[in-house]
Amino acid sequence: MRLASIFQRITGGSDVRFQAYDGSTAGPAAASVSIDIKTPEALSYLASAPGELGLARAYVTGHLEILGDVHAGLAQLSEFSLRELPVLQRLELLRFLGRIRFSHKVSPPPQETRLHGLRHSKARDSQAIAHHYDVSNQFYEWILGPSMAYTCAVYPSLESTLEEAQFAKHDLVARKLGLKPGMKLLDVGCGWGGMVMHAAREYGVRAIGVTLSRNQAEWAQKAIVEAGLSDLAEVRHLDYRDVRETGFDAVSSIGLTEHIGKAKLPAYFSALYRKLKPGGRLLNHCITRPNNKERALSGPFIDRYVFPDGELVGPGHLVSLMHDTGFEVRHEENIREHYALTLAAWSRNLDEHWEEAVEDVGEARARVWRLYLAASRLGFERNNIQLHQVLGVRLDGTTSHMPLRPDWLS
Repeated sequence: MRLASIFQRITGGSDVRFQAYDGSTAGPAAASVSIDIKTPEALSYLASAPGELGLARAYVTGHLEILGDVHAGLAQLSEFSLRELPVLQRLELLRFLGRIRFSHKVSPPPQETRLHGLRHSKARDSQAIAHHYDVSNQFYEWILGPSMAYTCAVYPSLESTLEEAQFAKHDLVARKLGLKPGMKLLDVGCGWGGMVMHAAREYGVRAIGVTLSRNQAEWAQKAIVEAGLSDLAEVRHLDYRDVRETGFDAVSSIGLTEHIGKAKLPAYFSALYRKLKPGGRLLNHCITRPNNKERALSGPFIDRYVFPDGELVGPGHLVSLMHDTGFEVRHEENIREHYALTLAAWSRNLDEHWEEAVEDVGEARARVWRLYLAASRLGFERNNIQLHQVLGVRLDGTTSHMPLRPDWLS
C-alpha cells in the first residue's frame, strides 16, 4: 500500500505534493505545498479521530508536517474521508489503520484541553479565557503587532497596514456609538485595552474595560499609565456580570459574544441593556454563523485547542435577541472579508517571529496557532463564518437620539 497516494485520494489534494514515511510520494513534484506523513503515529491519530481533530493532533505533535504556506495547503484539501476510495481499497486501508492504531498507540497532546464545571458558569468561563489568553503577552505582541487588538480589523483599502486597519476598526466603533468628550463607555471583554485607550485618547471619553484574563488586565493597565491616560481609562480583571456601575452612554462588545454561549445570550443582552442610560448605544461586534440553522458549538479542533466552549450563532438570531431585550436595532453590517485580511496579517507576523514564538510558548502551541490562523482565514474566505457589527439603542421613551442618516460612513 503506497501511503502517499492513498492519503492524496482521501484528502482530495490534487495540487499538493505528498510524501510518506514508507518512501512513497504523490502529486506534482513542483507543488508549492507539500504534506509529509512522517511517522506511523500520524496515521494512528487519523485512525483514532477521523476528520479535523485527527489531522490537528498529527500536525500539532509534529508527526505530520505541512511544508510551505499552511493556508494554501489547507485550501487544497477537502475533509478527510474514505468515501472516495473503492470499497476493497477502503476495507484494506481500514484494516491497515486498525493495525497502526493498535501497534502505535497515541494520546491527545497536552495542549488539548477539557474544562470542568457547569458550561458558561463564571468559574468555567474564567478557565476558558485563561486557556486562550493567559499564555504570554509577548507571544500576542508578536502576532498582533503594536495595537494588541485581537479582533477583526477594518481595512480602509487593500493597501492599508494592520495598524491602520485596527485604528480604523476602533474609530468605526467609536463613531457608531456617537462618542463625545465627557461620555462614559463600558467595553466588555476589552482584551488588552485597545478600544478603551482609543476612546479616551481620541474622544475624551471616560472608559472602563473589563476582561477575565489577568494577563490582559495587567498589560492594559501598564499601557494606560505609559500613554498618560490614567485619568480617563481603566481596565479591570473582572467578569462583565460583576460591573456595578450603570448609566453608561455607550457599551462596546468587541469579540466577547463568541464566549457567552447561545443559552446565555438573552441574559447577556439584558445585562448590557441595564448598563445603559436611556438613549445609550450598544455596538456588538462578533463572529457569527452564516445562517441560523447551523449548530452553535464550534468544531473539535477549535473547542479543544483554541476557544474552549466557544459558540457562534447567526446574525438573525442576534438581531432578534437584541430586539426582544428592548434594544432598537439601527444598523448592521457584515465585514467577513476584513477578518480574512486580518488573519493573513497575523499569520505573517507569526511566521516572522516563528523562532521567538517557539522559544516562548513551545513548538506545539505555536503550531496550534499556525493551524488555527490559517484555517480561520479559510473559513471567512469561504463564507463558512462571518463577522457582524450590530448597533442598537436603548430608547429614551420613544426617542432614539440617532442621526437621521448614519454619520459614521464618511
